[in-house]
Amino acid sequence: MLIAYKYRMYPNKEQEVFFSKSFGCARFIYNKMLGDKIEYYNEYKENLNNTPAQYKEEFPWLKEVDSLALANAQMNLQAAYNNFFRNPEVGFPNFKKKYVNRFSYTTNNQKGSVAVTERHIKLPKIGLVRIKKHRVFDGLIKSVTVSREPSGKHFVSVLVEQADIEQLIPDGSTIGVDLGITDFAITSNGDKTENPRCLIKSENKLKQLQRSLSRKKKKSSNRNKARIKVARQHEKIRNQRNDFLHKESKKLIDENQVICLEDLNVKGLVKNHKLAKHISDVSWSKFKTYLEYKAKWYGSKIIYVDRFFPSSQICSNCGHNGGKKLLDIRQWKCPKCGAAHDRDINAARNILAEGMRIQTAGTAGLACGVLSS
Repeated sequence: MLIAYKYRMYPNKEQEVFFSKSFGCARFIYNKMLGDKIEYYNEYKENLNNTPAQYKEEFPWLKEVDSLALANAQMNLQAAYNNFFRNPEVGFPNFKKKYVNRFSYTTNNQKGSVAVTERHIKLPKIGLVRIKKHRVFDGLIKSVTVSREPSGKHFVSVLVEQADIEQLIPDGSTIGVDLGITDFAITSNGDKTENPRCLIKSENKLKQLQRSLSRKKKKSSNRNKARIKVARQHEKIRNQRNDFLHKESKKLIDENQVICLEDLNVKGLVKNHKLAKHISDVSWSKFKTYLEYKAKWYGSKIIYVDRFFPSSQICSNCGHNGGKKLLDIRQWKCPKCGAAHDRDINAARNILAEGMRIQTAGTAGLACGVLSS
């Protein structure tokens, strides 16, 4: 099993310069090779098989950085090319922009060239860099990715090959989950998890910082300081959201063997301009991603119910379909059996029942833990 561990790095000035060079060289070789491929194809109608080594004589400063960083840039370009020719809908590879304020490069562990100690990580061509090792691991380091966030912070992601995680003992527990905006998750057993609204709660502070940034003179030191403040606020919001999603997904996996969810069309839902910001803030897609890989680790199962299944219209008590209801109707009473329902809890119970039907019938459910690394 491959698992990545991400650590904060604290490079000195010399190391920061080296990382900046590495980011720039990786971006340059990617763009240069892509440009040459396009020119060669336009002229000869054939694919050009070029490598980073061919450019080092013309651009000797490429030798100053880790050669594996350039090799991985080549592999990323080739993967993008293969994806395009396999499925043109993903789009043709784009040139990497210099002014995106987030950079990275990847290198591989060869004969111990990468190692992690209690306070440092050893990297090729730069040596020991101080890190905050908040998590320990036991396994073989395959590769590392060094990155710099818009806030200026440096991180290193260590990809480790290790033994599979001990899977949970099956206990037959099942649950249906209805994802929402007012409440993030409503379960079939009646529990509701409040939506943290990370972006909405920080919106006033973010607006203030962005207004301050807009008033600063372009390319000035004060503008760069203001930009970093905005980036740090965005980073804080992202960290709050990810922390919540990790904890909530782990809790569901720990407590349930089978989890039934609605297969929401998030890309289509965000086209609703009134709700787009709230839907993006709640981050259903990322939550599903976290659930899926945790399910794979611990041996749980995720079943997706069709997005057109009328979970909010059916009475979970008698099965009567009461028809479509407006979003502001949160409580309703079944006209057939008289059962009083909370709209979201009733939907979660219907999702659970439909998920169990899918599992029993062996039809189009998605058994999770199938994400590729």
